[in-house]
Amino acid sequence: MPVIFNYRLLKNNINKINIMAKKILKGGEFLVKETEAQDIFIPEQFDEEQMMMAQTCRDFIDKEILPKSDDLDKHDRELLVKELKAAGELGLLGISIPEEYDGFGQNFVTSMKVVEEISRGFSFAVAFSAHTGIGTLPILYYGTEEQKQKYVTKLGTGEFIGAYCLTEPDAGSDANSGKSKAILSEDGKHYIVNGVKMWITNGGIADVHIVFAKIDDDKNLSAFIIDADSEGIEIGVEEEKLGIRGSSTVQIYYNNVKVPVENLLGERNDGFKIALNILNIGRIKLGGATIGASKGVITNSVEYANERKQFKTPISSFGAIKFKLAEMAIRTFVNESLVYRASQNIEDAIQGYVADGMEKSKASIEGLRQYAIEAAIAKVFGSEVLDYVTDEGVQIYGGMGYSAETPVEKAYRDSRINRIFEGTNEINRMVMVGELLRRGFKGEIDLLNPAKEVAKELMGIPDFGSGTLDYYEAKFEVIKKFKKAILMVAGAALQKFGQKLTNEQELLFNAADMLMFTYAAESVLLRVQKLESMKGEDKVTLQKHALDVFMYDTAHKINKFGVDAINSFNVGDEQMAMLMGMKRFTKVDPVNVVKARRAIADNLIEENKYAL
Repeated sequence: MPVIFNYRLLKNNINKINIMAKKILKGGEFLVKETEAQDIFIPEQFDEEQMMMAQTCRDFIDKEILPKSDDLDKHDRELLVKELKAAGELGLLGISIPEEYDGFGQNFVTSMKVVEEISRGFSFAVAFSAHTGIGTLPILYYGTEEQKQKYVTKLGTGEFIGAYCLTEPDAGSDANSGKSKAILSEDGKHYIVNGVKMWITNGGIADVHIVFAKIDDDKNLSAFIIDADSEGIEIGVEEEKLGIRGSSTVQIYYNNVKVPVENLLGERNDGFKIALNILNIGRIKLGGATIGASKGVITNSVEYANERKQFKTPISSFGAIKFKLAEMAIRTFVNESLVYRASQNIEDAIQGYVADGMEKSKASIEGLRQYAIEAAIAKVFGSEVLDYVTDEGVQIYGGMGYSAETPVEKAYRDSRINRIFEGTNEINRMVMVGELLRRGFKGEIDLLNPAKEVAKELMGIPDFGSGTLDYYEAKFEVIKKFKKAILMVAGAALQKFGQKLTNEQELLFNAADMLMFTYAAESVLLRVQKLESMKGEDKVTLQKHALDVFMYDTAHKINKFGVDAINSFNVGDEQMAMLMGMKRFTKVDPVNVVKARRAIADNLIEENKYAL
């Protein structure tokens, strides 16, 4: 034990030194400031200890979960509980839990790698993530020491299984409008809770419920820890769902449930704040889960394409199939790049707060809150990448893809919920832009001056640059122009609508997509540049192909989003000036996307798996 302790102490000290050396941008600042490749984390930097944990997860999924996934889909709750407890025995449920509560005390990036690897386990991954994330972390982050000792220690080992009970029949995205009530008993020893919760993941198997209700006539929710065996709790029947059938999803009825006053989680009226902060965790974790799920589908699809013959030829040799395989891999590679970039930002922020003397739980909350914009991006981008990947996976399988005998059929159904989970993608697009503007108004991010500079540039003579730029310099110039396009649209829209901009949801969605794809493009660019510095130019040929294709496609997407936005609120000379500016800001050099995609696909086909 002393050796492990000393190793971790040394590692923590090194991490603090590294954080001090980095130029860490605040959440959302990527829009107005440049990031250096050496300041981001890329998956190729995982160390031996982290990769050993990842291998443990892979072995567990391959041996314990995948052979039993059909049984789990038949609502075998005893099996689900057994497998969650088996994960607990391996320590997988306690990765993020500090050692003083019988966990492994690993950092945020390591926990994301675990989520990625577990996500190949179809609906088991949903039960796992709900337990380790929203079912455990609210108590870890907001609980008293007594609550942590009583609950977190057992949640981390699998002795207890957790559920997060927020959604109600009439309160989904507008969670604070929930009607569940808590009234203090006459003797002041209990809260009496009444209400109905729905779509509760793990609800049919949980030992511990984190329940949100309003005390008396409070404006905001409060949060409570409720033991599942409390009198007055009625568990509804299992929901029959489109996908993730192996996870338990039920309605839960609370009828005069007596909750000890010491089980109030956090302060009174803090429930809505707790819910919002925990959603930031769920969003970035969901982004991580889509990486592993996408890689799994790509591998299945490559294997099938290599085996399936039409016209006496493996279908993997056809250009149409190569396009699909390559595009699936490119989008997954980009998704992985942005998720781990954001994850390390969160970890650095947490460590920075701790170094300044903040208690670890509060530091974790603040670190996640700081990168709420990036978390929303990861959730939306990742869920839409996985939807694309699973859809194309079914198409590659052809008629067999529609059969329940194939893994892609299950993956296709399971994927669909991710655009609804943790706040719909529509809500998250609003979060991206709304949070960015809020921080701009508060002066946390200087958006005004960069927007003014872009407006001035529009009225001046275009700068066509001088001299020859190298490969990466040229790419970063493109990213700078993408950011100018966003600032141009956002600045003009704010000037036009002011505070009423929040009513222009279509326009905000355009701006959100511009922001999301710019962050994605910058993330993959930084990753490839850093990877080349680590391994050499000859080792990143395929990654450069992926970068070229994605940035080329992104330029055209940003142009479309920007033009649609401009045309929705502008006319006349100003409209024409902005449209010309949009054309200038999204201009990119030609790319032979066919050649690039074929090179990537040929490598996948040769490796017979996801290989970027």
